[in-house]
Amino acid sequence: MLGPTDHDPDYVPGTVYLVDVGGQLSSNLHDAAHRDIVLVPRPSSDPEDPLNWTHRRKILAVSMGYLYVLGTGIATSLQYSVLADITADTGISTASLVQGTGVMFLFFGWACLLWTPIALTYGRRGVYLITMFLTIPIMVWTAYSSTVEQWYAHRVLIGIVVSPIESLCEVTVFDLFFAHNRGTYMGLYVFILFGSNFLAPLVGGWLNDAYGWRWTMHFGTILCGVIFLILFFFMEETIYFRDGATLGETAVRASPPSENEADSHEGSTSPKMEASSIAASPAPSVLGTGEHPPSINAGWRRYGLFKALPNRPSNVNMLRMAYRPIIMIFRFPTVAWSGFLYGINLAWYMVLNGTASPVLTSAPYNWSAALVGCVYAGPIVGAALASLWAGNAADWIALQLARRNKGIREPEHRLWVLAASGIISAAGLVTWGAGAYHNVHWIGLVFGLGMLTFGCVTGGSIAVSYNVDCFKEIAGETTVSIMLIRNTIGFGISYAITPWWTRQGLQNCFITTAAISLFCTFTFLIVIVYGKRIRRWSIPAYRKYMATQIVSQE
Repeated sequence: MLGPTDHDPDYVPGTVYLVDVGGQLSSNLHDAAHRDIVLVPRPSSDPEDPLNWTHRRKILAVSMGYLYVLGTGIATSLQYSVLADITADTGISTASLVQGTGVMFLFFGWACLLWTPIALTYGRRGVYLITMFLTIPIMVWTAYSSTVEQWYAHRVLIGIVVSPIESLCEVTVFDLFFAHNRGTYMGLYVFILFGSNFLAPLVGGWLNDAYGWRWTMHFGTILCGVIFLILFFFMEETIYFRDGATLGETAVRASPPSENEADSHEGSTSPKMEASSIAASPAPSVLGTGEHPPSINAGWRRYGLFKALPNRPSNVNMLRMAYRPIIMIFRFPTVAWSGFLYGINLAWYMVLNGTASPVLTSAPYNWSAALVGCVYAGPIVGAALASLWAGNAADWIALQLARRNKGIREPEHRLWVLAASGIISAAGLVTWGAGAYHNVHWIGLVFGLGMLTFGCVTGGSIAVSYNVDCFKEIAGETTVSIMLIRNTIGFGISYAITPWWTRQGLQNCFITTAAISLFCTFTFLIVIVYGKRIRRWSIPAYRKYMATQIVSQE
């Protein structure tokens, strides 16, 4: 199936006509709440297309994805505030515990090559449920760890099983929401992803002091079991394969349609806008009953795990998806940069988790695990603020810039929010490291961690949203590419951070990381200047992957 690039030689992936500045398009191409915003991508005429679902149904569907992220995120992060207690009980060194967690993050990324092709071919629901269920016995094993070998073994297994936390919820967001509000829900996803990792040590610390670290892990087991039952009964399948007429995003040249083109768009295609994206679609309410296949979420069918649907990728293409994300890193520079941005922000998250417990449980603080957990209240607040900044604020800024650009939105428009987050994150790193070195009051450390988290969550959210904006049709695979880069960087930092700060000292180490963070984040200025040219350069590769993205069922 060929994409819009085969029709318009001036088309650049990611450049969309998002704001109908002249009111020239049919009203059924507009968002109901914002009359001048064009629906991108254009939904099909099928009422069971997830893009056509009611707002309430969409919110329930995406909430199930969020709940999965919350449960698996907490279960895999409970150890952060109890590292000292695990070491005292088992003799496993803190460095080994932190490195084991780094191995888990490595497999979080690379195991996406297993689960994402299945989810993109047979459905999201089955992958969500199977991986949540498999998390339960691994968490039981975690509670009975006694050797380094066991710790590494279950960290590897849980990294493989829980890897959909890194890419599947993003796919659910793509399924349900349009370009103009996608950033809001992506920001909320990243907040829940990081927030669950910060909430877990807070809860885990108090459970540890009351019942011991092993019961802290049992809490993760119970949580995953409860969430599995909720997902089984309430999660709908959001997979949907559109035909070639509705596959692409709204493509444009450098200008919106003229008045003559707008007047005739219902009967013919505007030469300046890709036919599949601008031609008016019939309203769902007037569809005949035999025009679309029955809903896969009706009756008992909704409780099934996987769905074999028409137009799905073939099994051969599913196998190709297992290695294509690796190749895409080298074929799409914007994907590589997005992964780098996300990875460098994950690195500072690993720095936080690798230093919080050792610093605060030693002199002069000498805190218990419960108090160490309470410090994560700062990161939770920082993550919440970042969710609003990287989601709502970034969407609003992109819309304003699109209006100033004659209705044309470029993916680079949302990158401007990184200016504030990059500075705040660097300041947070210095506040945390230098503050701990000089034994400042704990409230200063909490502020430092909150600022650091604000930058981490903003960077991660913008990286994923920018990637989707650039190449939405292949975003399921390029998101895996991003996670491969992100988690490989996180794995390396998890190994390096403990010897780094112990040898260089907290103050010097974190001043260095602040400088690195600032420099890396501000590479967004280069992307703003050259991003569109890079996307244009990527068109041949984009055409190649689009040609084999969706095929008929065998």
